[in-house]
Amino acid sequence: MKFDGNARYFARAAIVAALVLAAALSRLVPHPPNFTPVSGMALFGGAVLGHWSSAVGIPLAAMAVSDAVLGYFVYGYGFFHGTMPFVYGSLIAIVFLGRVVCRKWSVLRIGAAAVASSVLFFLVTNFGVWLRGAMSGGGLYPATWEGLAACYMAAIPFFGYTLAGDLFYTTLLFGAWALLGRKIAMARPVIEPVVRR
Repeated sequence: MKFDGNARYFARAAIVAALVLAAALSRLVPHPPNFTPVSGMALFGGAVLGHWSSAVGIPLAAMAVSDAVLGYFVYGYGFFHGTMPFVYGSLIAIVFLGRVVCRKWSVLRIGAAAVASSVLFFLVTNFGVWLRGAMSGGGLYPATWEGLAACYMAAIPFFGYTLAGDLFYTTLLFGAWALLGRKIAMARPVIEPVVRR
């Protein structure tokens, strides 16, 4: 049975959604701080899905589901927290990075994109932590350049976990996709991966 273009894309998007949701749910099990699938999900969605709405929507929806569970049942702050716009904004930027950098697949390109994602997420979200506190006047860091530098310095010990998590989940998602692409014809990415050995 042959799928037309829309059915084929829907099947591809459904497989991506299942992989991304499974990765997002891993946030609910105990893990080292910042060792999460967040950037990996966005990078993967951007690289694999051809339509911008799906590439952004699927990772952000999976993130929202896991955020809601964590916010209501684990941390008790509800769904929204003050740095959420910076977190979700950085994820949208990472989706774009996945679309641009990973058009042709190679271990080097995907690995470099994962490292760049970690750096981008670190810079944007910690800026958000500082800005939120600086605007309210009640943050941990003063509304000065020294305060911003102190915020970044305090976050450096967590960056190693962020980078490790991004590399791990990026490898897991892209690896699962490549494996599925060999098994199921409809699971192949829009642009065939080029793996350099």
